[in-house]
Amino acid sequence: MAIDPGGQSDPTRFGTEAFYASIGRAFVAMCAFVPVLFLIEFLDTRFGHRLDQAGGIRPRHLDGLDGIVFAPFLHVGYDHVLSNSVPLIVLGTFVLAAGSARFWLTTVFIAVVAGVGVWFLGSPNTVVVGASGVIFGYLGVILMRGIVERSWWHIAVGLLVGLLYGWQLIAMFPGDPGVSWQGHLCGFIAGLVAAILFRRRRPKPVEHVDTLALGPDVS
Repeated sequence: MAIDPGGQSDPTRFGTEAFYASIGRAFVAMCAFVPVLFLIEFLDTRFGHRLDQAGGIRPRHLDGLDGIVFAPFLHVGYDHVLSNSVPLIVLGTFVLAAGSARFWLTTVFIAVVAGVGVWFLGSPNTVVVGASGVIFGYLGVILMRGIVERSWWHIAVGLLVGLLYGWQLIAMFPGDPGVSWQGHLCGFIAGLVAAILFRRRRPKPVEHVDTLALGPDVS
């Protein structure tokens, strides 16, 4: 039987080779995704921002429901894409490193909850686009994951992320009319819930059963 000295094949264990490999793969994947957003913005600009109008969320309009799917990929300009790129890479890397299946379940859950929240709570005279709801969702996931999974690594990451981006939580409350605080708030709440729903299950402890060796049955 092959023995793994020190658990180096466990990607969830801080300091192992598999852990660093998982972080590296996640970082590369998120860096590769950001150019896709810039490409979409390039096409949107060439078409006179028609993609924003067609694919954005239109609160409380039935023809704006499809924006729940498309809005996270659309932005109002290159500056908007750029401002979302760094937090998307940083936060997305830590969320993805915990497992691709959980990443996709978490991302879809956050995008849907944030989008539905914007559709119900947003101003009906606006069109909402951008990945900010998903980003705030990732922030919620990381902050909550260390608690629900009782992982010192995730707690440390949560504290670091809190120091880096905690000040942005103010964007979850009404303020700048050009910012969808509804999407930020709903995304953040969705991230907290997702961390609980899609948490890593701890293996049940193995019960040791003592056996009694019996001698030959003598009648």
